[in-house]
Amino acid sequence: MPSFHEVRRLPPFERDLRRLSKRFRTLEEDLALLIRAQIGLFHKLDIDNQGVFRIPDLPFGKPQLYKVKKFACRALKGRGAESGLRLIYAYFRDEDMIELVEVYFKVDKENEDRARIIDICGKGDKVRGI
Repeated sequence: MPSFHEVRRLPPFERDLRRLSKRFRTLEEDLALLIRAQIGLFHKLDIDNQGVFRIPDLPFGKPQLYKVKKFACRALKGRGAESGLRLIYAYFRDEDMIELVEVYFKVDKENEDRARIIDICGKGDKVRGI
């Protein structure tokens, strides 16, 4: 399966993941599989299973941000890819890198934190040291 040169986890993402991992024990392993399989196939082989969507109407062009809506979690038995977990990430094609921005459970909040996205990703590459 295709892999990325680098996968970065931003500090706010790490906090989200730590909090959700207490409820969903398999989340860390499920995330690794999601990155290798679904996200890798989407960006590297142009295979779209209708689970990854570009986030529209952001006040910046780069990086491109995506939302994963089909996020299977084994800790949520019987729900499959419709688990209600969502992942927000930025994709940097030239660097072959993804940057994990936010993970959340739809029961806790309905949509991504657009203010966080704009604050983190809207500042450009100088913030990330790229």
